[in-house]
This record gives sequence, C-alpha cells and structure tokens, in this order.
Amino acid sequence: MGLRRLNPFRGLPNPREVWAWGMYDLANQSFTLLINTMLFSVFFSKVIVTDAKRGELLWSRLYAGSLLLVVLASPIAGAIADHRSVKKKVLIGLGIACSVFTCLLGVLRPGMVWLAAAIYIPANFFFAIGENFLAAFLPEIARPHQMGRVSAIGWTMGYVGALILLVLALALMKFFGWEHESSWRPLLVLAGAWFLVMGIPTALFLKERPRRAPTADESGSLLAIGFARLAQTARHASRFRQLMRFLVIFFIYGMGVQIVVAFASIVARDYGFTGTELALFLLQLTVTAGASSVFAGMYQDRLGHKRTVLVFLLIWVVTAIGMAMLPNPAGGEGRKWMIWILGNGVGLGLGGIGTASRTMVGVFTPAHRTAEFFGLWGLSYKLAGVVGVASFGYIKSSIGNTASFVALAAVFVAGLIGLLFVDERSGQQAARDAEAVEGAALTDERDVAAAAASGIVTPPPS
Repeated sequence: MGLRRLNPFRGLPNPREVWAWGMYDLANQSFTLLINTMLFSVFFSKVIVTDAKRGELLWSRLYAGSLLLVVLASPIAGAIADHRSVKKKVLIGLGIACSVFTCLLGVLRPGMVWLAAAIYIPANFFFAIGENFLAAFLPEIARPHQMGRVSAIGWTMGYVGALILLVLALALMKFFGWEHESSWRPLLVLAGAWFLVMGIPTALFLKERPRRAPTADESGSLLAIGFARLAQTARHASRFRQLMRFLVIFFIYGMGVQIVVAFASIVARDYGFTGTELALFLLQLTVTAGASSVFAGMYQDRLGHKRTVLVFLLIWVVTAIGMAMLPNPAGGEGRKWMIWILGNGVGLGLGGIGTASRTMVGVFTPAHRTAEFFGLWGLSYKLAGVVGVASFGYIKSSIGNTASFVALAAVFVAGLIGLLFVDERSGQQAARDAEAVEGAALTDERDVAAAAASGIVTPPPS
C-alpha cells in the first residue's frame, strides 16, 4: 500500500501515455544538459575557438542565432500541427534529427568554427522546436485539475534523466581520464545516442487526437492555413488577454532562465570548476532542481499556478542578486564555496519555474488550440533566449561579470512585478469559454475521441 502511494502515476486515467510523454523530457535532457549547459558551451569556446573570451561571445551568438530560427518557425509550425494533427510525427522526426546532428558534434576539431555552427544550429533548432510540440500534448493527456501534476511528472522525469547522465558522464571522465575539454568528443556522441534510444517509448505509446476533416474555408496549402490560423489568433487575442499578458511576462523572466542554461558552465569555469568538479557541481544543481520540480508537482494545483510561479521567481531574484555580489573571478579558487551555495538557488529556480510556467500556459489554453498557443509559448521562451543570451554575452565580454549579473537580477525582478498583474481565474475562464463555443464547432470530434481514448471525461459545451 505504501509503495503504491509513491507511484507518481497513481490515479491518472492514462498512466502509460503520461509516462511515454515524460520519456521525451528524459530523452532530450541529454541535449539540454550535456550539450547546452555542461559540455558544448565550454568545448566550443576553449577547444573550437581556442580563445575563451572570444569564444564566449561567439557562443552567445551561436545559441541566440539558432533560437532566432525557432522564433520564426514556432507559431506557424504550431498552427499547422494543430490543424493536421501531426504533432507526434513531427515530434519524433525532430528528435531523430537532433540526435543525428548531436552525434556529428563529435567530429569537430580546433578552428572548425563554421562547421560547428553548421552542425550546432540545426541541432538546437530541432531540439528547441521539439519542446513546443511536446508541451502541446499537455492539455490532451491531463485533466484540467491534474495539469500541474502531469507537467511536473514530465519535468521530474527530465531531471531523473539528467542525474543518470551526470553520473554516467562523471564515471566516464574518471575511468577514461576525460577531464580536459579536448577529450569530451565521446560524451557529445553519447548525448545524441541517449536522445535517440530514450525517445523510443514516446514513439510507441504517446497518442494524438484523430485528424478531423478540413472545412471548406480551410482548404489550400498547409502554409496558407497556418498563416490564416495565426491571423485568427491575433484577431481574437483580446479574448485571451491573461494568456498574452503572461507570455510577455514569461518572455521577460525567460531571458534570465535562458542565460543561466547557456552560461552556467562558463561561469562555473570562471571560478575554477573543471572536468569532474564541473560535473559534480551540475549534479548538485540537478538534484535541487529535481526536488523543486517534485515540490511543484505536489503543491502547484493546490497552491495555485500563479502563486507557484511567484515563489520560484522570488528564489531566482535572491539567487541572481547573490551572483551580482560575487567578487571578481580572478583568484576564483578561493571563492568556489560561493558558487556551490548559489548553485542550489539556481537548481531550485530551474526545477520549479519550468513546470509551473508550462502549466500556466496549459490552464490558459483552449484544448482545440494547444499546438498553436504552445507555439506562442515556445516563441516567447526562444525569443527570450535570442535577446537575453546575446545581451548577456555582450555585457559579460565587454563590461564584466558584475554588470552582467546585475542585468540578470533585473529581468527576474521585472518578471516578478509583472506577474502580479496576471489574473489567473480570468485566464482560465477565457479558455473554458472558448472551448465551449469555438471548440465545439472546430474540433469537437477530436476532443471526444481523445477523451474516449484517454478516459478523460469532457463536459458537453454549454
């Protein structure tokens, strides 16, 4: 009986599907963690570019440039996926493509800056736009009152994957002597292989709503249909005022989150962390992030989605202010203890803010526009990466660490203040009203079929 209570899928009508959905979060952690956060940022700046300062600036441009492509593609891709019900096919295709390009990172040698860009940019594009399609399944596989819990299950599974990967990377570094950045190529290949293998359950067991027949006004090319749906979304934006307001706020504090993801290893390296010590630092960060994600899953639906986001934003503000108070990294060996302490704050912030923000979008989103609105969510987050990472990289390389950390703290403070003006109840009601009126006319057949397949009871439109 006690063991049954520890089962995170207990009480869900579709546990295998939720597990399969969460496995993609576990799979793509190899790219989030090993490539973007831990290995490739340092490998690119120190091994490929061979000049750390210039490498950091080029890394910020590479990261931001790849996300700019995602910004341009996300809304139209989401609209097309909603219309044709191809989210799963696209998601699996993106995962395979990302895996292949990630493995190719292992062929890079010093000086191959342009080849590195040609491989990394599509890899990050496939990874990042895949997150949009994955998130778009959330309202399909979770009841409204369980959305926070299901979102946190996926997020927590991601951190479980991160822990396994970190322990594996640490063991390989120790056993094979891969302490120096120049020896990390096999770990880059490992990241691609992990993504491919761990994504198999998603391909086998995740379901999607059945395709509906297009109406007369939806005939034509998918591109034309996608732009038409986006135009309709823009025209009706006033009906989803709270969602649009939240996406603007999410963009602001999302800049801070993206900065931390892109520069965590670089900042740790500035203060003397290398090789296995860097892996241990990220292991600590991942443990606290996983605990934070579990907390969000247990209490978000009861505490309230907005309040949960506010709690984690407050943690981010305190952590960023602490980073701004760090002394100059020169002689950083004696100041590592400060980074260890601040790493806990970063972990708590990362683990909670992701799942809480994703759930906020979910409860503000009508069921028949999931891919489209989560495309806007992805656009907001990726645009935050474009602006935030590029700006942080410029400030860090031209002015210094302290100024860049002050800017980091400022975006979290601005996000916290802005969130106070988001009305959670009004946003949820707008989504329900749209489902009752517009959803019945547009996608009632898909909603009923999905409810029948998952055991979720959908109330009839009023």
